[in-house]
Amino acid sequence: MGAFIEAIDLRKTYRVGKIDVAALRGVSFSVEKGEFVTVVGPSGSGKSTLFYLLGGLTRADSGKVVMDGDDFATLSDAERTKMRKRKIGFVFQKFNLLPTLDARSNITIAQEISGNGGRDPEFFLRICELLGLTKRLNHRPSELSGGEQQRVALARALINKPAVVLADEPTGNLDTENSNIVLKMLRQSNQELGQTVLMITHNPEAAKYGDRIIHMRDGQVVKPEEDPQWAVH
Repeated sequence: MGAFIEAIDLRKTYRVGKIDVAALRGVSFSVEKGEFVTVVGPSGSGKSTLFYLLGGLTRADSGKVVMDGDDFATLSDAERTKMRKRKIGFVFQKFNLLPTLDARSNITIAQEISGNGGRDPEFFLRICELLGLTKRLNHRPSELSGGEQQRVALARALINKPAVVLADEPTGNLDTENSNIVLKMLRQSNQELGQTVLMITHNPEAAKYGDRIIHMRDGQVVKPEEDPQWAVH
């Protein structure tokens, strides 16, 4: 297998008042197709900035992201948006559900937005059964627990069978039981559907669900022993 995702010397600086803050300082790594990789590091290490660059949600100052042969730097904003819809499923710490829609519509709206064509009712039911949502599909977000809302958000990310799932602290607002459900589902989608998963987390136990762990500190990829927060655990 070759690299499916490549981060090549990524650099990103933000202007905060009169100060330049380097969020990423030359980050490079690759992820193979079908891998489940977790990214860990303390707050301010650049994890979230990396997530936004890998998802094509923002542009690097220099360096590049290549996903399935597409170099983000050469794509227009419209082309990047099209690629995100076609290839990437996003899971965030905040559930980002539409409050006026029930769980079913919050999931299927992803199919409408993507323009991927016909729906797959069997796959929809399979995802909902695996996530324990079949009896909650007619409920709006305000009628769901936090764990149920995150499972709806995960179903929405998976429903179009994206080649890549990017998850940013997907268990950050969940208790242990719901965290395990979400993590097991991510692992199952990786193994059964062959999806490449890249998950950002501050939780060492969650990080262990992946095949491999990338450690970040001060905007750079470091060795595990150079990550003091990890060493504590």
